[in-house]
Amino acid sequence: MTDSNRCAAPVFSMEHVSKSFGKTCVLRDISLSVRPGEAVAIIGPSGGGKSTLLRCATTLETIDAGSLRYGDLTVASSDGGAVTYAKGADLRAAKSRFGLVFQGYNLFPHMTVMRNICDAPIAVQKRSRSEVEAQARALIAKMGLEGCENKVPCQLSGGQQQRASIARALCLNPDILFFDEPTSALDPELTGEVLKVIRQLADEDTTMIIVTHEMAFARDVADRVVFMDGGLIVEEGSPAQVLGSPQHERTRAFLSRYSG
Repeated sequence: MTDSNRCAAPVFSMEHVSKSFGKTCVLRDISLSVRPGEAVAIIGPSGGGKSTLLRCATTLETIDAGSLRYGDLTVASSDGGAVTYAKGADLRAAKSRFGLVFQGYNLFPHMTVMRNICDAPIAVQKRSRSEVEAQARALIAKMGLEGCENKVPCQLSGGQQQRASIARALCLNPDILFFDEPTSALDPELTGEVLKVIRQLADEDTTMIIVTHEMAFARDVADRVVFMDGGLIVEEGSPAQVLGSPQHERTRAFLSRYSG
């Protein structure tokens, strides 16, 4: 992230967000913002709220309290009462500002790689087919997927499927990319393929939030690391601060158990 971007308005922000499933509170008063070009890694134990935070950020789950914004667009807000969500064109505009890369790829199994990448920009964003296909070919090359354009997902390795998923998200030209444990389903060799792509995106100042269990990767790539546990942001700061010299006992205990 460049110095000028450090002073820029946030691309994404959530303030005082809470979320419960039944009587179980999974997010507790979460406030987080990300500025242009910033790569934020979210780490923590399973069940700590990391994936739920991403699902709420991308409107796959609704929040119970707080606010959610993409730049100047308010997606959800509450003034001490029920949360109100944007509707219609405002909600569609907000959704166009982010891309989400899932653990399990979520490619359409009956579509080729090219169609998986091109379908949403053409159908949802109403962009010209020629423009989208040219961008898709460039992304396929960038992801090292030349020759896979006409293959369907079952003909690809897990690493290739995840790289196709990243290309699909990038073809929407989002302001921010969310990654939910992008390597959790991959073996070590394929993990390296995907992390190399994300590292390249970070070098290009792509704005990202990455939920990850790869501590070395978080240390190398992230501008900021957020440690979550029990639905709370326990600690956040530079990788050197959080991973190298954690201030909270919960963070120290987590990192001491981590063997990756």
